[in-house]
Amino acid sequence: MSEGPDHTSSGGPLLSLDPKLHEQFKKKVQNIRRKPQVEALTPGVIYIGHIPRALFEPQLREYFGQFGTVTRLRLSRSKKTGSSKGYAFVEFECNEVAKIVADTMNNYLFCERLLKCELMAPEKVHPKLFVGCDAKFKKPTLPAVNRYNRKRSVQQEKRMSERMLEKETKLRKRLAEKGIEYDFPGFAAHKKAMKQSLSDADISVNSQDPTPVCTPNVLERRKSLRSKNAEDSDDEIVLKLPELKTTSKKVPKLTKAEKRMKVKKLKLQTN
Repeated sequence: MSEGPDHTSSGGPLLSLDPKLHEQFKKKVQNIRRKPQVEALTPGVIYIGHIPRALFEPQLREYFGQFGTVTRLRLSRSKKTGSSKGYAFVEFECNEVAKIVADTMNNYLFCERLLKCELMAPEKVHPKLFVGCDAKFKKPTLPAVNRYNRKRSVQQEKRMSERMLEKETKLRKRLAEKGIEYDFPGFAAHKKAMKQSLSDADISVNSQDPTPVCTPNVLERRKSLRSKNAEDSDDEIVLKLPELKTTSKKVPKLTKAEKRMKVKKLKLQTN
């Protein structure tokens, strides 16, 4: 075993303690010099809730970039309307910085809202959480509000009401299976109330005279039907209205003296 001077600092020849391992030792030292020794930083992800609606990706990146390097950021948005859902996920380069941000910014009053910050454990972070976070967001061309309020045909409205009724029945079955006794009116009751209000608006019944009285809506329908069938026939079109069961009491018959008194009163009123 021979000892040699250490000339690594002065740039001289590199010697190992064992002459046989000299070349191998020299290669290792050269590789270490080429690669600067940097500590491997473990990234940290924090969850941020109660975000004001006016803040989006650029504002959040600029604000939280004051604490440390923000590697990735994802603001949760609605796929239908494109508006912010009020929560986001921010990944910092260092886990210790993420801890400090979570502690300091939790319950912090920001734009009249209390921010909720929480450090997420590595096993709870989904592998596809930040997929597409760097892509520029494009607002949907047809938001859900316009899609919901568009004019539909009779068949489309019928299909929509049938789907809503199916969902409601499934929900009632699920509640019954779990042993929850909860009865709510739901869409079926609302549909019945709408039908009843429409029938009451179209037909009004006199308590003394059981014959139905036509409202302006029914008269307009009659006019439209008459105009369509005017070329075919000049006969008057009569709409068959549904028969209504009335529970009106029988009007007592008036005597001859009472009838005379009523006629006199009517004549006096007209004069």
